[in-house]
Amino acid sequence: MTRAAPPDGARGDGPRVERLAVSVYRVPTDLPGGDATLSWDATTMVLVEAGAEGRTGIGYTYGSPAVASVVEHELAGLVVGHDAFAVPAANDRMSRALRNAGRPGIAAGAVSAVDTALWDLKARLLDLPLVRLLGAAREEVAVYGSGGLTPYDDAQLERQLRGWSEQGVDRVKIKVAESWGRRETRDLHRVALTRRTVGDDAEVYVDANGGYTRKQAVRVASAMAGLGVTTA
Repeated sequence: MTRAAPPDGARGDGPRVERLAVSVYRVPTDLPGGDATLSWDATTMVLVEAGAEGRTGIGYTYGSPAVASVVEHELAGLVVGHDAFAVPAANDRMSRALRNAGRPGIAAGAVSAVDTALWDLKARLLDLPLVRLLGAAREEVAVYGSGGLTPYDDAQLERQLRGWSEQGVDRVKIKVAESWGRRETRDLHRVALTRRTVGDDAEVYVDANGGYTRKQAVRVASAMAGLGVTTA
C-alpha cells in the first residue's frame, strides 16, 4: 500500500518513507495456552513493513486484526512521505491523530507496530544495529525463559523447563493463579515441580496476571517463597 505525502508533510532532510504495508497472521500455538484469566489456541500477529530507499523495517504486535485497519486507514497517510529519520515526530503525529478514535487498546497496538517498524527502518538506512542507534545502558542483560502456561500438564511443563536449562537459561517464569486463583493447590504443586526441575541455583519467577485477590496474593506469595520462588 502506497500513499501520497500528507499536505503538511513533516519537514526534515532525511529520506522519506515511501510505503507502509500491513498484514495479519493467525499463528496456532503448539500447545493450548492460558494464564490466570484467559485461554487460547492461537495468536494473531499484525506485521507492519515500512520502506524507504530500497530498505524495509519491520514492526509487529499481537492483538485483534482490527489493529491492521487502524494502521491502514488512520496511520499510513500520516507516515508515508514523512522523514524516515524523524521517528519521534512520526509517533507524536500518530498519537495526536488518534485522540478522538481512542488512543489506548487497539489503537495503541497499531502505533506501537508502526513505531517499531520506523525505528528498524532508520537503523537499516544508517547501517547500524538498533542497539547502537538507540544506545545501550549495559553491555549485556540477563534473559529468562517465560512460559509455563496453566494448561500445561506436568510432563509438558518439565519438558519446557529442561529445554531452557539445556540452553543455559538459569532464570525461568511460569504462570500461576489458574482459574482466577481457584486452584491454589495446583499452583503450589507446579511451583515445587519447577524448582525441582531447574535445580537450586536457577531463579524462579511466577506471574499471576491479576488472578489472585490482594489478601490471597500475600498468603500465596508467602507459601511460594518457601518453595523457592525468587524474591526481590
